[in-house]
Amino acid sequence: MRLRNIKGAKEAIAASPYVVHEPENFRGRWNEFFSNDHPIHIEIGMGKGKFITAFALRHPEINYIGIELYESVLIRAVTKREAIGECPNLIFLRYGAEHLQQVFAPEEVARIYLNFSDPWPKERHARRRLTSTDFLARYRAFLQKGGHIEFKTDNRPLFDFSIGQAKEAGWRLADITYDLHHSEYAENNVMTEYEEKFSAIGNPIHRFVAFLPDEEKDKKEDMVV
Repeated sequence: MRLRNIKGAKEAIAASPYVVHEPENFRGRWNEFFSNDHPIHIEIGMGKGKFITAFALRHPEINYIGIELYESVLIRAVTKREAIGECPNLIFLRYGAEHLQQVFAPEEVARIYLNFSDPWPKERHARRRLTSTDFLARYRAFLQKGGHIEFKTDNRPLFDFSIGQAKEAGWRLADITYDLHHSEYAENNVMTEYEEKFSAIGNPIHRFVAFLPDEEKDKKEDMVV
């Protein structure tokens, strides 16, 4: 998808106090950055920031980091952030998902949100999907024990692919639904911009939660074998 360039976006992002530049400097020190020991939740590919901003306002006891690669999209989230005023538990990064191990230390992140990620529909691009086994291995490097991923999409082929990849990688799946808005999980759902758009035209929203593999259990099973 071709993104429309927004004049001045690069300069505005560079000057914004809500975007952390050179975030590698805070690897292993994000709680120091936030000046508290609250859990850290991240959204990878946050788009215009509606979802993560709503959560940050709702849960001041959690630190939120929104991650978006494209300046023309990130600038929309920055604009929203400027409008809400006081919200010390929310910051943004302009960063690629494939390099996040350079930003977060082992067990530094408690939860990952993946919302309406690029489906990369061509099979030769499957490894670029944020729910591929390659990316799941990257998340495992910095997700806490007991941490999990929450994934939402309206793209059924991507959803089925993601379930298969999570199982292949040994993650435990829970709360699987193929129609989130008409499920028992709808009550506390916060919609993204894409979710509002797709649900408005009748697309059902799919969602699952994926928990880290139980490494101790895996070791015991290997010993038995």
